Amino acid sequence: MTTKIPITVLGATGVVGQRFVRRLANHPLFRVEHLAASERSAGKRYRDACAWRLDGEPYGGLGDQVMAEGTPEFALSPVVFSALDTEPATELEPAFARAGAMVFSNAGAFRMSPEVPLLVPEVNASHLGLLEVQRHHHGWTGGIVTNANCTATVLVMALAPLHEAFGVEAVLMTSMQAISGAGYPGVASLDILGNVIPFIRNEELKVEEETPKMLGHFTGSVVELAPMTVSALCYRVPVIEGHTEAVSVKLKGNPSIDAVRKVLFNWRPEPQRLGLFSAPAVPLHVHTLEDRPQVRRDVEVDGGMSVHVGRLRPCPILGLKFALLGHNTERGAAGGSILNAELAHAKGYLR
Repeated sequence: MTTKIPITVLGATGVVGQRFVRRLANHPLFRVEHLAASERSAGKRYRDACAWRLDGEPYGGLGDQVMAEGTPEFALSPVVFSALDTEPATELEPAFARAGAMVFSNAGAFRMSPEVPLLVPEVNASHLGLLEVQRHHHGWTGGIVTNANCTATVLVMALAPLHEAFGVEAVLMTSMQAISGAGYPGVASLDILGNVIPFIRNEELKVEEETPKMLGHFTGSVVELAPMTVSALCYRVPVIEGHTEAVSVKLKGNPSIDAVRKVLFNWRPEPQRLGLFSAPAVPLHVHTLEDRPQVRRDVEVDGGMSVHVGRLRPCPILGLKFALLGHNTERGAAGGSILNAELAHAKGYLR
């Protein structure tokens, strides 16, 4: 492309904001116009306002860019990527949408709003149609699209092809979640080293609420929640990046393991057919070795944008069980939001 779309990153100094910057610095579709954070960062160079925590070129090569205050008056672009915490996102994201920006949010403020897409492009691309509902209701020229909780994102990437092929009736998921999911500095070393913490605030509820919405049917005006029961148990473990999940699923018709494996292996959803820049060629890697997937060997494959499934086997209670692995801060955060924007552009929602 000869002309790139100007974008703003809100919350650019945080770790998720830094991942946005690193991915967007050389993106073929988007150009970083504004890096924005709190009022105390405005006017500073990015390198002076930000303690860079990531590998690769520091500050994404944008260290000399001057920070803007994170409001529409100072940081408006046609596309806004939000790495804000929930409280400021509740106020600022609608303000940018009213001002005409398409906001792609990693925050949890509007995930369960009935008029806001909770989007994983491989899973529920049709839910982008909620943007028209949102704009009609509020009179906005912009809009808000959210990506899901990182744990739920990994889960639905495996459930979506199974739900489409057979129908999912019930899910029991136990997660073993990386400490990066707690942000920076995250969990104190004396709490997590050599330990497993059986509580992550609000995490289980998010998975249980968000999964039926993402797998629900868009009627043209609303999303009808998928009729399934989801039970989640979420644990923090001493892993830096990558959420591992142990999943048991009840499928309609109790299909064979071979039938399930074939469906997962052959899944090629819309982002892959469209060839979107951030979409991995293989969205779901199906492992056959009995000890895979593993965080150290698999989580960084495809820049963290693919999900890994293995150990497909019968479950004596629900029928099917398997292991899942996904990158919580790439697929489940910044990379997921950027892929959402790429899909919106391909579908004609970025004006």
